[in-house]
Amino acid sequence: MVFNSVDFLVFFPVVLLIYFFIPKRIRYIWLLIASYYFYTSWDVKYVGCLLFSTLVTYFAGLLIGRYRHAEKYDTSVQGGQKETLLFIICLLLNFSMLFIFKYTNFMLDNIADLAGLLKITFKEPDIELLLPVGISFFTFQSAGYLIDVYKGEINPEKNLLKYALFVSFFPNILSGPIERAKNMLPQIENCKQMKLWNYERITEGAVYMLWGYFLKMVIADRSALLVNTVYGNYRMYGSVALITATFFFAVQIYCDFASYSYLALGAAKILGFSIMNNFNAPYFSKSIGEFWRRWHISLSSWLRDYLYIPLGGNRRGRFRKHLNTIIVFFVSGVWHGANWGYVVWGLLHGVYIVIGDLLRPYKKRAANTFHIKTQSFSYRLLQTGITFLLVCFSWIFFKTEQLSAAVEVIRRMFVKWDPWTIFDGTIYTWGLSEKDFRITVFTILLLLAADLIKKKKGGNVIGFLNQQNIWFRWGIYIFICCAIAVWGQYGAGHDPQAFLYFSF
Repeated sequence: MVFNSVDFLVFFPVVLLIYFFIPKRIRYIWLLIASYYFYTSWDVKYVGCLLFSTLVTYFAGLLIGRYRHAEKYDTSVQGGQKETLLFIICLLLNFSMLFIFKYTNFMLDNIADLAGLLKITFKEPDIELLLPVGISFFTFQSAGYLIDVYKGEINPEKNLLKYALFVSFFPNILSGPIERAKNMLPQIENCKQMKLWNYERITEGAVYMLWGYFLKMVIADRSALLVNTVYGNYRMYGSVALITATFFFAVQIYCDFASYSYLALGAAKILGFSIMNNFNAPYFSKSIGEFWRRWHISLSSWLRDYLYIPLGGNRRGRFRKHLNTIIVFFVSGVWHGANWGYVVWGLLHGVYIVIGDLLRPYKKRAANTFHIKTQSFSYRLLQTGITFLLVCFSWIFFKTEQLSAAVEVIRRMFVKWDPWTIFDGTIYTWGLSEKDFRITVFTILLLLAADLIKKKKGGNVIGFLNQQNIWFRWGIYIFICCAIAVWGQYGAGHDPQAFLYFSF
């Protein structure tokens, strides 16, 4: 079951209806039941991984809390080492599940390749492990809880059912955002006091969901038609097609992932919960560092708080700062997938940031020497354009996954020039008809306008809409509904499960 399926359009109203009328004290239990039903609708055997991650981190948190309590009231008790050992073991157990399912085949393939290069006989075991859906998200979420408990930033949750709901909350379990325990657990605790009927909150949640459906069904899925056509046969195409497909993929992956995040945000808000907004106009960033403060915010902030800062952050000199940056982006690449294309994609962003940091004083000196107005619109536009091009270049490795394919795509971009394809109609044979191509370009322009407003308003587009006259506000809502109905990609041949980040 996914957000853009008929099943969900039946499931969510039923969950809401019961949630609004059951006794307040058991609301969280009903949400837990609904969340597990939502998750098991994919495949019931996946639930074992979810339960394992939940139980390991739950009981580890309780034991760490018990050791801390004993130390507090009996100074003769030395629990520090026990806490640390328990914390490390349980954290490794949690991540070992992710490693086994996600990286076993990748490691075996690379061992086989290395053995072949060294002319060593190695028979690769025939192991087929299906990746449990959402495993990268809920393992990081439960690990974040355990780290916070160990650091003493939160108290361990004593109610197993409430903690299980935190890990499995159905709006964000499959593709995030990766929530923090300090945000979600207090909301679950206050569920029984929550005022469910709030017109403004429910309307805001519905608008987020409407925008999410627009991004997914109108922009992302239509862009995917061109992207899959060109990248699926990249050796048949020249520079214009490959550059166009790369740009469309940048749009596709943004709209696809942001759509899920907005749908999760909206569904949670209707239920009375506030979760993280995962995107904030990332393609208007003026640097790669700013891009990562606006893109996949829950993952980038998780890696910052639980990896970059513990490694020393920027507190141990420039070399360590740059090394820590590279490590973080290497982990980000590996988190996205067991493939060298993802690794290179992550490392590229780390290298971008390191080079940008090294060049910062020279850029400042050049600006002073040549009297460049760094606060001017033209300069900021140039920064945004360069950042977007760097991000698009890295997306090539992300899309192709295989390094050899990425290198060939880049080579053909430079040596297979065919600018006439823009004017002779060939462009309309790349998976989109002329009509669909124009619709895609038009809706991308609408996306850019919405993101520009979001950036100018500090991420609060809903607040901007609420300031407008009712005819304007509802005109936009009706237009989006009509766009989804008329331009949305659904029906025969459309796969409602095709959210890109489900594979991560």
